[in-house]
Amino acid sequence: MTTAKPYLTGHFTPVADEITATDLTVEGTLPPELTGRLLRNGHNPKPGVTPTHWFKGSGMVHGIRLSGGRAEWYRNRWVHTPALDGAPYMTEYGPDLTASAAGTHVIEHAGRLLALCEANLPFELTPELETVGAYDFDGKLRSAMTAHPKEDPVTGELHFFGSSPFPPFLTYYVSDAKGSITHSAEVPGATAALKHDFALTRRHVVFVEGNVTFDHTEASGIPYSWSDQQPARIGVMPLGEDGARHIRWFSIEPGNMLHVSNAYEDGQGRIVLEGPTVDREGFRLSWNWWVGAPGRGSEPVSRSYTRRWVLDMSAGTVDEHIIDDLPVEFPTLNEAYLGAENRYQYAISFPNEEGLGGYGVVKYDRASGARRIHQVGDARMPSEAVFVPAADATCEDDGYLLTVVSDLKQDASQLLVLDASGLDRIATVHLPHRVSAGLHGSWIPDSAL
Repeated sequence: MTTAKPYLTGHFTPVADEITATDLTVEGTLPPELTGRLLRNGHNPKPGVTPTHWFKGSGMVHGIRLSGGRAEWYRNRWVHTPALDGAPYMTEYGPDLTASAAGTHVIEHAGRLLALCEANLPFELTPELETVGAYDFDGKLRSAMTAHPKEDPVTGELHFFGSSPFPPFLTYYVSDAKGSITHSAEVPGATAALKHDFALTRRHVVFVEGNVTFDHTEASGIPYSWSDQQPARIGVMPLGEDGARHIRWFSIEPGNMLHVSNAYEDGQGRIVLEGPTVDREGFRLSWNWWVGAPGRGSEPVSRSYTRRWVLDMSAGTVDEHIIDDLPVEFPTLNEAYLGAENRYQYAISFPNEEGLGGYGVVKYDRASGARRIHQVGDARMPSEAVFVPAADATCEDDGYLLTVVSDLKQDASQLLVLDASGLDRIATVHLPHRVSAGLHGSWIPDSAL
């Protein structure tokens, strides 16, 4: 008997068609400053397709348009890349950077909507989520692009990288606020270790290499695996034209981090970096879920706990420890504080290995050490909680969290609007069908388009 892949069942059951629905039902009151689009991407293979790895599933973007206290529309569209129609990534001429799953993230930069997947070029979408095509920054992007670029909240510049299992292993890019690449550099000392996300501070770029690295024997189509021989390291590179030449690498404890919560320079000039990490066993359980192998965890992430690293640049030392024992992923924050010291950050909590704890939206107060959890309910799973600032915000947490909930019992989904201060529910938007659990997304205000 064939056991169904976990990423094709339950909350992750793919949506079978593209629809558009208008005038959605709203409970509560939508704040008037929520005028724009919540877009969320995730892996959603076409009916009849069983990818060999969760991350190989074709990307589908879900959009919810809010304006004037109304939920004007919901629509979902596959990102129409060559891979959606079966085109292979590897060809006789090398990798086809347009043959993308395009299923990891969706962002806006310089008025363009870009669907991202780290092994490929971005794909541009229209505001109605139709696919325009591959986008290479007018020919200046000659590598893949990370799915986790960082927009500097001060300058509007977009910082990102391309990672490869072959030299050059790491290429760093900066695009100005108008969408033109103004700087690129190969980063010396990098290895073939998986680099999914990175951090930006006011003065540095921070790369993380964990114990997961290129493995040509991995048969899932995603050629990476855990290696005890791959050293875990953090690379700190000064911002600026000549920064790559001055990168410094710091050894850290074994582990792997997919997503950064934030990083900043503290009052002593040390770099503080935080994010959920897994140990060797956590990665094994998670990977087996991602490929549908035996011996997998019950959730897509296992033993994923928030870790803090403090890098003393003068002494050349790193202090690190796990700061919370709650299994979490998909960290977010008020992005006006990206790269600066933030008090609050948010995440999604998962049941532990015993199935205890449930799903929820978590708020951390880094000053007091307190955490608050908004429990979403039985058989309900929230998506990454996107922070949107309030119109007249005076505090860091004056704003809203937007999360799409998959409800298995009702076979339905809702957009929840939570008060980011107390995590109370402000409004619920009922969606026309259940939205499969996905990965990352963005709030795109009308002013950006």
